[in-house]
Amino acid sequence: MELFLQRIVDGLGNGSIYAALALALVLVFRSTGVVNFAQGEMAMLSTYLIWILTLLGCNVWLALLLAIAASFLFGAAVEKALVRLVPRDDHLVMVVVMIGLYTMLGAIALFVFGTEGKPVQSLFPEGGAGLGAVTIPFSTVGAMVVLLAASGLLWAVFRFTKTGLALRAVSLNPESAALAGLPRARLLAVGWGLAACMGAISGALTISLGLFLEPTMMLPVLVYALSAATLGGFDSPVGAVVAGLVLGVIESLAIGYVTFIGSELALLVPFLVMVLVMLFRPNGLFGSKKVVRV
Repeated sequence: MELFLQRIVDGLGNGSIYAALALALVLVFRSTGVVNFAQGEMAMLSTYLIWILTLLGCNVWLALLLAIAASFLFGAAVEKALVRLVPRDDHLVMVVVMIGLYTMLGAIALFVFGTEGKPVQSLFPEGGAGLGAVTIPFSTVGAMVVLLAASGLLWAVFRFTKTGLALRAVSLNPESAALAGLPRARLLAVGWGLAACMGAISGALTISLGLFLEPTMMLPVLVYALSAATLGGFDSPVGAVVAGLVLGVIESLAIGYVTFIGSELALLVPFLVMVLVMLFRPNGLFGSKKVVRV
């Protein structure tokens, strides 16, 4: 039983990373109807910025805040300079563009930083607290606190601020929002910026849970985040957070108890989840059903 509980605790740490990036994917999809396959690479570049700032002597938490601010500007710039120019009526073109952006950002990181993994100072102290025979790492507790704090802040923004309410209006009914005089183009850029902020948090949590910083580090996280967004529902921020945590626990239990999976085949878990959800519940667990008039 103690080993089972330990694996659940470990899974919650990874699940916090998946949930943060899944929330970023949902924010972009709700505002623009686009699945941003480059979200992980944008998060990776933000994490390299944290690394650079810490090398310059900056406190790691201050470096995270500066990286979040820079990520907001970068996300808004991507929407304005690239996404806005792509026709929205052809989804295949948008998919190709997002894959191209993913490839380009990854290539830039490889060219500038190389392939060697770089250690980055963790946001959280080492060690953990004992609860019976179960050890709860401070990094896991910290990751969940950061995730919940960021999610709560986003909820407050969307619930209580004029900008947040306008973003909700644009995402729910773009045509009516435009007729009401809302600056739709500016609000979409804000939505991409907020998503990039959550991506930066996901990248920071990734290195804080023990991974080295390298250009390909966010690819597995992106796969799990896509699976979490699919499971929770691409239009449900709450679903993204819940499903990300659930997938982290499922991954940990699968690696521990399903012998043929192991760490090498861990990506089978999100793939199987996506297939099953698309077959039996395409809208996800928390997603809303669309009613189409004929």
